[in-house]
Amino acid sequence: MLALLHTSPVHVPVFDALRDEAHPGLELRHFVDEGLLERARAAGPDAVAADVRAVVDRAVADGARAVLCTCSTLGGVAETYAAEAGVPVLRVDRPMATAAVAAGARVVVLAALESTLAPTAALIEEEARRAGRPVTVRTVLVDGAWARFEAGDSEAYVRRVAAAADEVTAADAIVLAQASMAPAQHLATTSIPLLSSPRPGLTAAAEATRGD
Repeated sequence: MLALLHTSPVHVPVFDALRDEAHPGLELRHFVDEGLLERARAAGPDAVAADVRAVVDRAVADGARAVLCTCSTLGGVAETYAAEAGVPVLRVDRPMATAAVAAGARVVVLAALESTLAPTAALIEEEARRAGRPVTVRTVLVDGAWARFEAGDSEAYVRRVAAAADEVTAADAIVLAQASMAPAQHLATTSIPLLSSPRPGLTAAAEATRGD
């Protein structure tokens, strides 16, 4: 069983659909805590580290063979708990960051939430060091997008993200920092590779449940 830690219920059907498409038979168990992100935005990700660990511990107690954190703001906090948890604890955006580094030295990070920018940029830089590749990361906050997300207007949210992606120039890859931004891949018309996290993140987590 794979446990997923979400900070919004909108991710549940997305990952269920990806599982059905690419990983049939994989049992998913969703843990949703919207308050985690709210508290992290107010006081920083480290302020909710104990709460994140409590969710991971609960998931492991329920039989999870791996835990996937789908929140980019909290992914780094969750990942550091893997050694103590006794099972792989993954952040959904690491495979995306690896792909971004492989695409080239100029990476642009788009986020709808400011608290996501620094963790995502740091992750890409970490993957660049791991790969021994030079990288320059630029971050862009998509104005007004998060307000649309919070209002439940997912269509307007995705349109704003796609429009922001289409405005990017001089980049080898564009990273959609939040899992909720993934549908913008289908609306944007940019020729620059546009990367999102749900599909590769779930693939890595599914492999982790098998011990691959």
